[in-house]
Amino acid sequence: MLRHYLLLLLGVFTCSTAVIQIKASHTHPFVLAALRLGIASLLLAPLAWREYRTHRGVYDRAHLRRTFLPAVVLALHFLTWSYGARLTLAAQASLVVNLAPAAIPFFLHWIVGERINRVEILGTLLALAGVVVLSVRDALDGGGDVWGNVVCFGSMLLFAWYLALGRRNRDFPSLWLYVVPVYAQAAVLCLIAALPWVGTFETDNAREWLLMLGLAVLPTIFGHSLLNASMRHLRGQVVSLWNVGQFIFAGFMAFFLFGESPAPTFYFASLLVVAGVTTVVFAAPTPPPRLR
Repeated sequence: MLRHYLLLLLGVFTCSTAVIQIKASHTHPFVLAALRLGIASLLLAPLAWREYRTHRGVYDRAHLRRTFLPAVVLALHFLTWSYGARLTLAAQASLVVNLAPAAIPFFLHWIVGERINRVEILGTLLALAGVVVLSVRDALDGGGDVWGNVVCFGSMLLFAWYLALGRRNRDFPSLWLYVVPVYAQAAVLCLIAALPWVGTFETDNAREWLLMLGLAVLPTIFGHSLLNASMRHLRGQVVSLWNVGQFIFAGFMAFFLFGESPAPTFYFASLLVVAGVTTVVFAAPTPPPRLR
């Protein structure tokens, strides 16, 4: 059991490196999103091919068509996240974008008809209060960016929508036959959005290539895979709550790498957010969505 918790902790940490690498990169955020997803798709392609050969009898074009909407939502999430992460403090951006567990019940109600109870609504309002505190503080005192909060919040809603779609599509014969087509299509969509800025990418800059590779491998492949594996061995509530802790790792790394130091108000707001997410997660009548 300890091994599973250590792997979960490692997964949360690797996912938290995304905001650090995004802020460290000078690549246009849209180009960054396209490269991140494109490289991840290429690295995962052999797994998808192996799974296709195993399940070709039950995997058909209907499955592939069903990956298009999740790909659109994921592309929008990565575009907005890559843009919004640079507009405010790393810890703050990570805290806001990981509010997804508080929003997922509402998307599940909309998409698959799951019921929402009053405690879930209360928890969501509590978490939203934390975001409001952050935004008001930024508007009055500085130390962050209101627009960054708004963009990251929108990106969080897109990610929650993506996860809810994953729950609806959990009948796929293999995780990789769902994830890899979604990543590949999302990469193409991000590339289309990034076309005006593709020429600005420094193709001879080894540092930027390393950051793109790091984004593809650490949070996109390694981190998400560890979180998915953790969902198979630990309670979904535990995984969801630990994942919210990404902002702690991100805050420490940003302090030592960029000299970022959140204002005291941030800690109060983070308590509201974590309390709200905790309330929603443990009030949910079903486990948080995951692919099977």
